[in-house]
Amino acid sequence: MNEVLQTLLSHRSIRAYQNKPVEADRLEQIVKAVQAAPNWVNLQHTSIIVVRNQERREKFAELCGGQRHIAQAPVFLVFCADFYRTWLACKGRDQEFDSVVSQIDNLIVGANEVGIALGTAVAAAESFGLGTVPIGDIRFHALAVIRELELPRYVVPMLGLCVGYPAEEPGQKPRLPKEAVCFEEKYHPDLSGLLKQYDGQYATYLWERPRNSRIGDWTEMAADFYRAPYCHYPEVPEMLAQQGFLSLE
Repeated sequence: MNEVLQTLLSHRSIRAYQNKPVEADRLEQIVKAVQAAPNWVNLQHTSIIVVRNQERREKFAELCGGQRHIAQAPVFLVFCADFYRTWLACKGRDQEFDSVVSQIDNLIVGANEVGIALGTAVAAAESFGLGTVPIGDIRFHALAVIRELELPRYVVPMLGLCVGYPAEEPGQKPRLPKEAVCFEEKYHPDLSGLLKQYDGQYATYLWERPRNSRIGDWTEMAADFYRAPYCHYPEVPEMLAQQGFLSLE
């Protein structure tokens, strides 16, 4: 197995970090890797805000629901879907932009590119022995995040990422069986047996993990998380409208 695959297959979410800074050259290489990642039509609809200041990391920990590892990690990256540069290009040619950017496909493009960027950053960081954990709750108080980062219109905060040297070894979460996520030629919807198999494996993992052990299984967790009425990030519609990606009319 080569080193790239070894890094990818060894991924763990890290939520405890050493009091040790991330070297500037390593952070530079992570950003370079993100810029080299695939993107749509070379339009590069992603930006990264690097947050290293302790007080600001404390602030983002609060905005993300009290996640203390954001304050503890020496670097917090905020990944944004960014159409501001595209707006500047269109403005320079006297082209109207709002009716274009608000088409739903552009939001899909931005989310796709942020996902690719964050995944690339995780792989690059972990190749240096750094630990990471993505933070979806950057959208929990999305409007305050926009103000804190002074994001212009057409820029949307999508995901955060803690980066630092691990101070824990949490073990790996078991993943769904390959047959439940990868299909030959066409989708095979009869997944009940595979999910039952995975429920048993996941329940054992939850019970045996060294911290925060609990009783349950994967399908129970999934159903509970998406219990109606679902509104995990209530500010998102207003935020998307404010930033030009959605019309609330």
